[in-house]
Amino acid sequence: MSAFEFFFSFYGLLLGLSVAELVGGFARLLHERHRVRFGWLTPLLALFVAMDLATFWVQAWRFFRGAPFNPALLLIGLAIAATFYVAASITFPRVTAEGAEARINLDDHFWAHRRIVFGCVLAANAMVWLLLALLSLADPLWAALWTPRILIGLGVFALSTAVAGFAPGRRVVIAALLVVLIYTIWNIVRAGHILFASGGWLPATGG
Repeated sequence: MSAFEFFFSFYGLLLGLSVAELVGGFARLLHERHRVRFGWLTPLLALFVAMDLATFWVQAWRFFRGAPFNPALLLIGLAIAATFYVAASITFPRVTAEGAEARINLDDHFWAHRRIVFGCVLAANAMVWLLLALLSLADPLWAALWTPRILIGLGVFALSTAVAGFAPGRRVVIAALLVVLIYTIWNIVRAGHILFASGGWLPATGG
């Protein structure tokens, strides 16, 4: 087992729990849909959290696959993934047996918990950015990753996420949420375009 495989067996497990919490929360709401007013803010928030979780798998492959085994790296991975788990677990409200007849309004839940969710997402990303900044100080190859496009994208993501989480005006918050969603979707579409432009991948052949 390589150092990366050992690290990712731990880091990927923690990120996987975040995905399970997010999907499980949505599934529980579907089960109780007769008393849920879905709205559109919390579903959009969940979409944002899910897509950002996916990018963390990509980042793990791109940034950690060459890292040596080190306990400090496991602790960094724990801090990042645990912060994301908190965001994922709060994105949807808990459905409990108590108050089974109570109505659940997801738009109200969004406004009540957006600071924690956006704050945790921003904090998890900031830990990765800080790690990369420290690596850039030690090695010019890492410093070369900070291209103008990356810096602009980081700024758009950080500013939009912070505004969506902590701005007081509701229209400003919704606008910031849409901006960060559009930016994230644009990155995914761009990645898909690169995939198809390169020919995709060959089908597996069996002997």
